[in-house]
Amino acid sequence: MVSRRITTNRSSRSFWLLVALLLPVNLCAHAPGAPQSTQVITPPNSKIPEFTLLNQEGERFVSTALRGKIVVLDFIYTTCTDVCPLFTANLAQLQRTLKNENKRGVFFVTITTDPEVDSPRVLKAYARRYGADFQNWAFLTGTETQLKEVWKSFGIKVIRKGRGLVQHTSLTTVIDQRGMRRFNYFGEKWQTDDVLNDMSTLLD
Repeated sequence: MVSRRITTNRSSRSFWLLVALLLPVNLCAHAPGAPQSTQVITPPNSKIPEFTLLNQEGERFVSTALRGKIVVLDFIYTTCTDVCPLFTANLAQLQRTLKNENKRGVFFVTITTDPEVDSPRVLKAYARRYGADFQNWAFLTGTETQLKEVWKSFGIKVIRKGRGLVQHTSLTTVIDQRGMRRFNYFGEKWQTDDVLNDMSTLLD
């Protein structure tokens, strides 16, 4: 937080007092401060970590199985009422767009930031609400210890505010066939067309 010395009149002091009182109430559900535009990671690209989690069926999901595919990966939690539903809806739209074209070469991965609530059963019900096709979309959870390693490796900051209420970095990333992160989208400003265009460069 930036500290400022205020040497203004009483009404200005009253304004800043009101701001200070409102700040705790208006905490964003997702960590602020990340860039709000698309960032292309230029070489050397960062390689995604190897991890093993559980998918929506309660089965082991090993990240090495993603090699050879373009992966669109994001982080959400199912009780979020902020931007997580938008992210999931956008990925569902992408999946439908690719259903009959390049489907075999693309895989979607959604990783929870709230393992306390998001069991495989909960994730499966959540995914079904968005019409997700599990043939090339996995919704992943695991233990707190397992997930902390994954969050850290992707630069995801997670702060538990209470049961079913989590503050976390909003990141969607596109990974190439070699397991290298190529495009990052921070926040909710990205459009599905942006991702499609970036994916097309990798498919070519």
